[in-house]
Amino acid sequence: MTPFPTRQQILDWIAENPDATAKRDIAKAFNIKGSARIELKRLLKELEAEGAVERRRRSYQGPERLPPVTVVEILPPDADGDLFARPLEWQGTAPMPRILFAPRKADPAVAPGERVLVRLVPAEGEDHHYQARLMRRIGIAVHRVVGIFRKAAEGGRILPIDKGADRQWQVRADATLDAQDGELVEAEQVGSRNRPGLAQARIIERLGDPSAPRAVSLIAIHQHGIPDDFPDAVIAEADAQRPAPMDGREDLRRLPLVTIDPADARDHDDAVAAMPDDDPRNPGGMVIWVAIADVAHYVRPQSALDREARHRGNSTYFPDRVVPMLPDVLSGDLCSLHEGVDRPVIAVRMRLDAQGNKIGHDFHRGMMNSLASLSYEQAQAAQDGAPDEVTGPLMDSVIGPLFAAYDLLRAARARRQPLELDLPERRIELTPEGRVKSVAFRDRFDAHRLIEEFMVLANVAAAEELIRLRRPLLFRVHEEPSPEKLNALRDVAEASGFALAKGQVLQPAQLNRLLAQAQGTDFDELINVSTLRSMTQAYYNAQNFGHFGLALKNYAHFTSPIRRYSDLIVHRALIAAHGWGGGKAGKTDGLSAQDIEMLDETAQKISDTERRSMAAERDTTDRYLAAYLADRVGSEFTGRVSGVQRFGAFVRLDETGADGLLPIREIGREYFHFDRDAQTLVGADTGTTIGIGQRVTVRLAEAIPTTGGLVLELVELDGRSMAQGARPRRGKAPRRRDAQSAKAGEARARKLRRIRK
Repeated sequence: MTPFPTRQQILDWIAENPDATAKRDIAKAFNIKGSARIELKRLLKELEAEGAVERRRRSYQGPERLPPVTVVEILPPDADGDLFARPLEWQGTAPMPRILFAPRKADPAVAPGERVLVRLVPAEGEDHHYQARLMRRIGIAVHRVVGIFRKAAEGGRILPIDKGADRQWQVRADATLDAQDGELVEAEQVGSRNRPGLAQARIIERLGDPSAPRAVSLIAIHQHGIPDDFPDAVIAEADAQRPAPMDGREDLRRLPLVTIDPADARDHDDAVAAMPDDDPRNPGGMVIWVAIADVAHYVRPQSALDREARHRGNSTYFPDRVVPMLPDVLSGDLCSLHEGVDRPVIAVRMRLDAQGNKIGHDFHRGMMNSLASLSYEQAQAAQDGAPDEVTGPLMDSVIGPLFAAYDLLRAARARRQPLELDLPERRIELTPEGRVKSVAFRDRFDAHRLIEEFMVLANVAAAEELIRLRRPLLFRVHEEPSPEKLNALRDVAEASGFALAKGQVLQPAQLNRLLAQAQGTDFDELINVSTLRSMTQAYYNAQNFGHFGLALKNYAHFTSPIRRYSDLIVHRALIAAHGWGGGKAGKTDGLSAQDIEMLDETAQKISDTERRSMAAERDTTDRYLAAYLADRVGSEFTGRVSGVQRFGAFVRLDETGADGLLPIREIGREYFHFDRDAQTLVGADTGTTIGIGQRVTVRLAEAIPTTGGLVLELVELDGRSMAQGARPRRGKAPRRRDAQSAKAGEARARKLRRIRK
């Protein structure tokens, strides 16, 4: 009789035969028959209870291991361009193993998000645990959702945090990943969404307490797929960097360069200086210096740092944190132009005539030393006659000349007539615990405009320099509004009592005349916001299509390489164009052949990452505003109608600038007809018309911090009290409306349609 196997013999056999681990396979291997199978079953249960093996369906596996054949989901390429995969059946408690997808030449191409059946080969001594070989393609990844998990007797439900997603998801008991009630989770669809009932999902990651401090930005990071952890190779490469030497650089440390940034700035990538032009041929002229951190010295083409920076595209800023494009040792230290330390820069010297026109420029690769790190408030207070101990000694040599140069640039700007939008920027102040302390609008000083004008001029100089030298680069492109968006803006303007001319070649100056009409009126902010919405999205392109908003023919981003990959490309182009070299170990830091080959792809990629960051930042602001207002549910606020849709109206609140939804059911006790052309809601009984720009008083009915949604109730419309109550139930005929009021409402709608035509 064959002796019964020991516990260790069974464990060794499972480890050696991972593809044949069903109970019957184990019994067959050890010739276990009859009643001995009961003993085998008992022993396997003991091993399972101890955690020595894991039962998966009808087979047993060694703990924290994957079966040799499994289904995986292809992940987006990493910074090195490698494809990794996520196992869909991982149930271990240890971190999920890394799987490198290794296609063969004959294999079909697979895309990120695609699900494939693979054979896994353990990878010893590598930075990944398995290599995956393609067996069969299955399909594209299913829908994912981030939401709040609500536990039930059998599994639970997920309440999505997206504003527009009101459909809940059902989670079975074996797919909860042990998530707790009220926890923030990420889940993916299971099965078809077309079948009756709630869609099925399984939780793939637990994200923690949604009400915890600083969870708001964490939600946006996960929801928008913003990479927030640097790979080990990138961190190691950043940690190995040392301060740039003086070799081959021009000594610019004699220049009175200073940085001027927000008081809470996390990095300093630009410094400025100004002085009178001593050329007798340019009376009344000024010389401006703009020095930008030489990030290209540290981030070499095709290095791990470069691939990760391109992958991220830009830094993303939240009220409580920043997700940087570069590791902190670079963004916060070696590349940051701190006061009193030598820092490598690429600088541009620009000459202005007495009218503020740029009459020349030249670029330099050098070493600078900042005299001071000033805040906007400090610089403005000094200019206004209240210098402090830092700015006092700098008044004659730094502050005065800077503002004198700005006066010239301001005159030139007035002649150029770029788009003059005046949109107050919200400032969300948090407590040390991460709660919202206050919401206000940021003060805007001439010091802000000074830096903006200096940066715009430097960006123009960079674009013109590379065009002159016939070198490839990435332009910052902003095309004029589409006819459809212009018509929508014209509707808003006319509904507010203003005019926007038709039939002319559009210039920013025409939009500025509209903005000037609204300035100082109750419609000021509305016209500014509506004008902004009519603009096309700016983007990056290897071809130059000009910048409509700035009224500039040539424009590129040069001034923020710490936080924008586009600027790093422009720096490399300047380095290559001027033959500055700077190579070490045979590697150049100029624009490489591969950089040039990938310019179009890079432009599209970083335009996409920029939009992703903007959406994440906007969603985070909405959630913080909702959290701030959650304690004021029931309070009344004044605002203005900023948008009209079939389902209701949007209202921008005066106090915080937050946007809330006024559902049509909360407007009054009658039916409202939506007039798409006139952008109005017209009451069926009274003829009450609700349109863009109208003043309202609303009551906050609901504030949902997890989604950022605000639900409002209408109290007053243009100073008139509104009757409260829900609309009639479906199927009930509306009341007969008064003929005179009905005609009045229809007449208003016809008038707006005529104006538009």
